[in-house]
Amino acid sequence: MVEAQDKTPVLTVDGPGGSGKGTVARITAARLGWHFLDSGALYRLLALAAEKRGLSLDEAAPLAGLAKGLDVRFQGGEDGSEPAVWLDDEDVTDAIRTEACGSSASRVAALPAVRQALLARQRDFRQPPGLVADGRDMGTVVFPDAPAKVFLDASPEERASRRHKQLKEKGMDASLRDLVLEIAERDARDRARSASPLKPADDAVVIDTTHMSIDAVVAKVVALLAGAGFQDRMGP
Repeated sequence: MVEAQDKTPVLTVDGPGGSGKGTVARITAARLGWHFLDSGALYRLLALAAEKRGLSLDEAAPLAGLAKGLDVRFQGGEDGSEPAVWLDDEDVTDAIRTEACGSSASRVAALPAVRQALLARQRDFRQPPGLVADGRDMGTVVFPDAPAKVFLDASPEERASRRHKQLKEKGMDASLRDLVLEIAERDARDRARSASPLKPADDAVVIDTTHMSIDAVVAKVVALLAGAGFQDRMGP
């Protein structure tokens, strides 16, 4: 199985929150007929599980232990929609998408032991016919051998505006001003951490999505993958 996984193509889609990477990765995976990995959801799930158990978000050892045995399940999403997420048989799809959970996830993600504990789990998603992996270090650390890599970015103001719209659509209260500040703080923490800092892989194609529609970004990403020679591995 390891040999088969190693030959399975991977498209990595990295970038900061609000750059559109999650939506682009999901839709691209559905269009290609490939599997999809939302690595950020794993960190959010870990943060939520830790808080439910009363664990400190700064204690690496217990968090790493929790990460290895995390009982999670993703359901649906094959059509490019957001899949339902289950933790310990509880639907936490909305709970892990709050700004508070995102901030907590950024804290636990800064711990090297936690990242190491989740590494093998993320790599297990690499299954035929292919994988689209969304995250912050997919192309630099988790799948450094991926034949196609993109890094999506956008201005902080545009990313905050997108996040504000998402939260409003889900009926959640949000302050646009607070979101701008939170995004700036999370960016600084993610880019400065010693373990897997947020940055484009040396061989990644960087795409500024500030003034691009989701469809336009997906089209560009699919074209890049086709240009990498994987037309025969892509779905209809």
